[in-house]
Amino acid sequence: MNRPPLHALLGFATAARLGNLTRAAETMNLTVSALSHQIRTLEDRLGRRLFERGPRGVRLTPDGDRLLSVVAPHLDALDHALRPYSPRRNDVLTLSLMASMASSWLVPRLGGFVARHPQLELNLFSTSALVDFDREPGIDAAMRGGYGRWPGLVIEHLFDETLVPVASPALVERMGGLPAQEDLHRWPLLGDLSTYWQDWFDRYGGKRPNRFVAHFDDSETMHRAAVEGLGVALGRLARTRLLIQNGQLIPLSQGRLKIDWGHYLVYPERSVDHAGLEAFRSWLHEQARDYVAAMDSDLAQRGAADPGTLAIAPAKAARKRR
Repeated sequence: MNRPPLHALLGFATAARLGNLTRAAETMNLTVSALSHQIRTLEDRLGRRLFERGPRGVRLTPDGDRLLSVVAPHLDALDHALRPYSPRRNDVLTLSLMASMASSWLVPRLGGFVARHPQLELNLFSTSALVDFDREPGIDAAMRGGYGRWPGLVIEHLFDETLVPVASPALVERMGGLPAQEDLHRWPLLGDLSTYWQDWFDRYGGKRPNRFVAHFDDSETMHRAAVEGLGVALGRLARTRLLIQNGQLIPLSQGRLKIDWGHYLVYPERSVDHAGLEAFRSWLHEQARDYVAAMDSDLAQRGAADPGTLAIAPAKAARKRR
């Protein structure tokens, strides 16, 4: 028997994984009719039905399931081997970053970059997972938060994170106005002393709270809870500054807690000479410098005698949950 053509096996595997001929055909830039013909040809060659067709799509027969288990690993290996040879367009830039950082910091500034570089197509992929540049060659760079330790990547520091207690206007009104530092423990606090709250009280004093209202395993949900009036969050200013400017949150202190957890642009060596990335990184560093200057100006305008910045040792900073 002649070997079935590779394109037919690829069409079979794509349809099997998606469970839908229309979506599989779109993925392969084929018509549904052409893909159906490939699959029928493969079934005729093998003398077996590979799919059962229904109103909601297709599903594998036992023969189809066995074929996929044998063929799929080899197709994946071919795809991985050919990825380094895929053409790259310098007028298309694909970035990975967390959704919270995209919406609160990058997107409000992005109009200026698009206006400056109208020829560049920018693709943003929001995810909480760290991108694997070896497995995802279509992604050129990423914006990450952390301690700046990602072996094998080019790492460019943008700015460090700064924390301040924040609460909703409704909660401030309910509590009778802004608190003195020594009274902060009387307020409903979000988090726990294993996070940066311990460092805040070490720096600024005041009695430790007996309990916290709620704890969250990600800062974005905690900030949302603060906006809704659930309690006081030790907010990350890079993500809460817009909420403060919009009046949704109010800083409860003039103090600021600077930590060694920062924001970075990272990319693999293959992206070093990407013209689109070069334009973006130049603009991004400019925006980071402007942001740091604006933060310093805000602090000066508040008339804080003590800016309250404190570099936290990595051993302490590691306690913070992402």
